[in-house]
Amino acid sequence: MNMSSRQKFDRNTPYNQLPLLPIPSEVIDKEIILKWGIASRFLAELKSNILRLPNPGMLINTVSLQEAKSSSEIENIFTTNDELYRAISDKANEANANPATKEVLHYREALWAGYNDLLINEVLDVELIVSIYQRIKNTKEGIRPPQSQVFVRSGNSELKPGETIYTPSRGKVVLEEKLDNLINYLNDGIARDEDPLLKMAIAHYQFEAIHPFSDGNGRTGRVINLLYLVKTGLLTQPALYFSKYIIQNKEDYYFHLAGVTQRKAWKPWIIFMLDAVEKTSVHTNHLIDEIINQMKSTLEYGKKEIKWYNKEVNEVLFSQPYVKPITIGNVVGRSSRTTLTKYMSELTDKKILTPKQVGKEVYYINSDLARILEG
Repeated sequence: MNMSSRQKFDRNTPYNQLPLLPIPSEVIDKEIILKWGIASRFLAELKSNILRLPNPGMLINTVSLQEAKSSSEIENIFTTNDELYRAISDKANEANANPATKEVLHYREALWAGYNDLLINEVLDVELIVSIYQRIKNTKEGIRPPQSQVFVRSGNSELKPGETIYTPSRGKVVLEEKLDNLINYLNDGIARDEDPLLKMAIAHYQFEAIHPFSDGNGRTGRVINLLYLVKTGLLTQPALYFSKYIIQNKEDYYFHLAGVTQRKAWKPWIIFMLDAVEKTSVHTNHLIDEIINQMKSTLEYGKKEIKWYNKEVNEVLFSQPYVKPITIGNVVGRSSRTTLTKYMSELTDKKILTPKQVGKEVYYINSDLARILEG
């Protein structure tokens, strides 16, 4: 794109001229196809590796929790692993969690609810996207109204708002047109022969450029990425630790997003996204391998050292890093406080769990699982 056409883009004017999908076919060249092949191979390995877990759904409680935490950090919402683990170990703790922790848990809830909705209805549409956003933000708001003066800004400071770097499309008809086109594209109404992994990368830019909500667009878009990979059969679980790569390459992420908007630089953006899929597939595969190996080691050790220890107990201990006595009781069919205290004491003595007191509460930590997830 020459300099004169580049100057036509005004970051302070609503980008109502955002081109509809699909993108020009000549963008997909040999370099992109080569990168696509590598990313596809590692993603396929992840899909297969997930099935090695005794309960693949456990990734929703483990890997996806880290995804939720990292995705929120991209939006400058920070909490600690300790606060997260305590919150998910008990409903009462979740209700009393600090606002940042609740935001992260809302993301995980949105991912889980969206996944279940997709399994039942097999449709990725505007209604599902809105419900994901509403869960993430814990709101009843929907698509932003035409009068909302929404801007994308660089980081804010206490003294002044950040600089405007982009103004998304504005107006009811315009937003409806862009969203309908995006949904049609994702559901093979157009570009039917385009590979779904490439479509995911292209659609992610388009969603962020449309920016349909007043807030929470980044997190909503990253949930859509995972659900789309499930919908198209590239994954069986939404368990790709995608946001960690974006955090590690945050400047490049926003630079390439802006490059598409300002210069129609699709190729660097698509390669960036395919690289993210490759690297996060490798990382998530490594997490799964470590979890499985540790589960086997702990089960062998636990059965040798503790008479009542079994496969079901072991799986519960690896469903989330913090465990409450009642959780163990539900698995072994015991509910008396005396018996559960004895069981937790045995797990502690054998160093399978580590007790941690916070106020009057005692939590039991699977330190091996926590170490793997936080590594």
